[in-house]
Amino acid sequence: MIDREGPRQRPAASACGFQQWRSLLFLHWRVPIEVIRPLVPDRLELDLWKGSAYVGVVPFAMQGVRPWWLPRQFAFNFLETNVRTYVHDRGQPGVYFFSLDAASKLAVWTARRLWGLPYFHAEMNLVQTGETFHYCSHRSGTSALHEVRYQPGADLGPSLPDSIEFFLLERYFLFLEHRRTLYRGQVHHEPYPAQRVDVLEFDDQLVAAAGLGQPDEPPEFSHFSAGVDVEIFKLGPVD
Repeated sequence: MIDREGPRQRPAASACGFQQWRSLLFLHWRVPIEVIRPLVPDRLELDLWKGSAYVGVVPFAMQGVRPWWLPRQFAFNFLETNVRTYVHDRGQPGVYFFSLDAASKLAVWTARRLWGLPYFHAEMNLVQTGETFHYCSHRSGTSALHEVRYQPGADLGPSLPDSIEFFLLERYFLFLEHRRTLYRGQVHHEPYPAQRVDVLEFDDQLVAAAGLGQPDEPPEFSHFSAGVDVEIFKLGPVD
């Protein structure tokens, strides 16, 4: 049985870092299980919604990023775009990242060197004009592009545990396989203030770059969140 609500509890340990996640767009497409299964570590089970696997593309702004020991005035900001799917390990649900593109070379270098996370540097831009957002990410040295125009809509209220919003958004564990060892990390934040969103235009090549095929239809599920303040906890090997 998968424990959907337990991971929302704050760990007793001290946080090792702090971040503010802002202007998050969650775009999701259904992907055949036989396509996505070979790309996920064997130890992890796919976490399915009504029997289907999903890949998510999440462009957003990272603000106030700092380790616990760095004063707030020295924190830094950058844009990031994640490509992820949903997994569980013995009933503990989380995310598995295929890629994380960031506009900070320092963030990319640190995440790759210290944790082995699949970070890539990208040129990124986020512009808000009135109620419309325009987000563009181009992975350096490649043709992999993500570009989207969208307008946030009505508030959805608290995400209920049996809702699609809870399944896709309320994820507090991340899993990583590095040098044949499975690691788990945890974050803590208040539940996302989710909104409906109208996707006006999109062009995504990051899903294809992950080996999952090119989306040729609009996302099946789209959500927006103005953001949350996040505590980051240390990655550790899974027993």
